Order: sequence, then structure tokens, then C-alpha cells
Amino acid sequence: MFDFTPDPIAIQLGPIPVYWYGIGYAIGLAAAYFVIVWLARRAGEDPELVGNGMIIVAIAALIGGRLYHVIDQWALYQDDPIKIFLPPYSGLGVYGGILFGTIAAFLYVRAKRQDFLRWADIVAPALFTMEAIARWGNFFNQELYGPPTTLPWGIPIDCAHRVAAYACPPGSAPTDTLGQFFHPLFLYESISGALGALTLIWIGFHLRKRLRTGDLILVFFVWYGIVRFFLETLRADNWTFFGVPVAMIVSAVIVIPSLIVLAVRHRPGHPLDAPATRPRLATWGAIGRPLTIEENEALDRQAELADEDDEDDEDDDDFDDEDDEDDEDDEDDQDDEDEDEHEDGDEAETAAGAGEEGAGDGDGDGEGVEDAGSAPAIQPGVDVPPSGPETRPEEPSL
Repeated sequence: MFDFTPDPIAIQLGPIPVYWYGIGYAIGLAAAYFVIVWLARRAGEDPELVGNGMIIVAIAALIGGRLYHVIDQWALYQDDPIKIFLPPYSGLGVYGGILFGTIAAFLYVRAKRQDFLRWADIVAPALFTMEAIARWGNFFNQELYGPPTTLPWGIPIDCAHRVAAYACPPGSAPTDTLGQFFHPLFLYESISGALGALTLIWIGFHLRKRLRTGDLILVFFVWYGIVRFFLETLRADNWTFFGVPVAMIVSAVIVIPSLIVLAVRHRPGHPLDAPATRPRLATWGAIGRPLTIEENEALDRQAELADEDDEDDEDDDDFDDEDDEDDEDDEDDQDDEDEDEHEDGDEAETAAGAGEEGAGDGDGDGEGVEDAGSAPAIQPGVDVPPSGPETRPEEPSL
């Protein structure tokens, strides 16, 4: 046994506290979403329908669960009703959530023209999954516990969170636990939810030929109802009707009709159920009746259209790739032309520079010769004496 009580607040974001209960609910909801999407694919249904439907059903279940909890635990709110609407919303009633969530799911599925019972089977394991995770929020809120126990998994409950049946003696501090431990009913429900989810998933894979649509959700009602019925015998703060816990009455009302419906639906000669939306892809859940010739032909046409669409997409991708290659070739050609023009310009500049340099060299040579005493330049109309040693004209002889 451990002798400490948890803090219900996970983190504090400025003035806003984030409670473990809300985190547990969010994680459970996310896990349920992934389970539904995973099973929808394997049941031959469209998982794209889950997103919007999940939001609608979750909101409806949250409202129903909160309403059931407030009625069940009215003693906690009768003196301060505003606490019903203020955080941390520490309490949700599963039966209220199931009722409101089922109504919302039914309306949503009908609006999408889908088979409600087949989708209910897909959702059933996800409900168990969410229960297994979200119930741990009750641990952090120190709620959903039973009578005192000496079992090694008993949990302490401080005086501030005790129900009237297990109240601390007068003068006890709110944080005192008095060394007492209590049955963790939330833990029992969490373990039940985990086992229930695994069981329904296993049945969906291995007993497909024996299943009818709606069987798994009925098994969920029977399983949860029986577990909840017996756990209610350990609770001291439950909502009662003429001395009988309401949750026990609701459990009996759910379990007995579910068992009857299961037996009747599996009687010899029962009508066959409609197949999945994509029966050729289905590997989980009820198989349903064999496909008719018309349904097979329709599926063949859909497959052909899907293949044609895929081929068109591939052709479009190839065309786009060719366009990209052409654009790259054009860019390369343009780059080559730019480089050629650049090289031609460099050669022209080089030639022009060489010409100017040659002209400059010629002027320098002329000046050098003239400085060396070379003959002056010949001017037109001027006689130039012959070069060589200087001679005098001969004098006449006497």
C-alpha cells in the first residue's frame, strides 16, 4: 500500500489549472478515435466518417455524462449549483454518456446513410478503451472508491474527499488520511475496460462467421452492465431509487434485454444482415449475407473506375514530370546561351584590349628610334641628301 494522495492539477498555466481528469478524458478520447479508425478499415467501412462524427458524439456524451453525475451526486452541488458549470468538472456518469452519445451517433450515422449496427460494433471496443484510460482521472480526483480495505491495492482518501459514510472524526485536517485505505473502484472499472476491449477485438477477428451486426455492442452492454451492477454494491454515495442504486436498476434494464436480443437474433433461420460497404476489404466484424450478382458487378465497376482514376493520376504525374524536365532543359539551354554570349563578350573585350595595346607599343618604338638619331621623316617636295659619309663637291683643276 502507498500512503499519499495525488494532486488533481497536472500543470498550472498562469491562472489556468490543467487537471489530470481532463487530461485522462482527452487521452481516452484520442485512443478511442484511433481504435475506431483502425477497426473501420478492417470492417470494410470508410474511416473518413469518423472525424466529424467523433466530435459530435464526444460533445453529446460529455453533456450526458455530466448531467447523470450531477443527478447522482446532487449532495455535492445542492448548496452551490454554480459548481456544476465550473472546472474541474470532476465527475461524469458513464450511463449518461452512453445514452446521449448513442442518440447522437444514431442521428449522425443515419444522416450519412450508413449501417448503424455495424458502426456500433466498431465503436464498442473503443468505448472500453476510453473507459480503461479515462477512469484514472477519478484516482487524481480521489473519487469512485469503495469501503475501507486491507488489500494491498487499497488507496488512501484524505478527509476533504470523504463521502458522508466514511467521514473523518471532527477536528481532522482536510489532508489527513488517518491511515485508512479504500477499494479503488475506478481501478476495477479500468481493468474491466481493458479486458473488454481486447475481448471484443478478438471476437471480431476470430468469430466473424458467427457474428451478426450489432452483436458486439450488445456484448458491450452485457459486460459493462454486469460489472457496474456488482461495483454498485461497494459504493456508499450512489444515487438511489426507493433504496436501490439507480445504476443497478439501469444495469439490469440494459443487461437483460441485451441477452434476450442476442438469443433471438441468433435463432435458426434468422434473416441475414447486409454486407459491409467494402466487403472485399473487410477482415473484422460480422460478414453479412453473400453479395448478389448486381452488387458484385457494381463493386467491379467501382474497382475499374478506381483503377482508371489511379492510372489518370499516374499519367498526370508523368506529364507533370515531363513538363518539369522540359522546363529544366529550357533553363539549361538558356544558361548555355547566356554563357556563350558571356564568353563572346569576353573575347571581344580581349581583342579590343590587344589592339589598343599594339597601338601603344608602336608609338613607343617610333619615339625610341627618333631619340636614337634616326633620319627624320620624309616630307613631300624636299630633297633628302643621300645617307653615308659626308662628301664635298670637286673643285675645278687649274
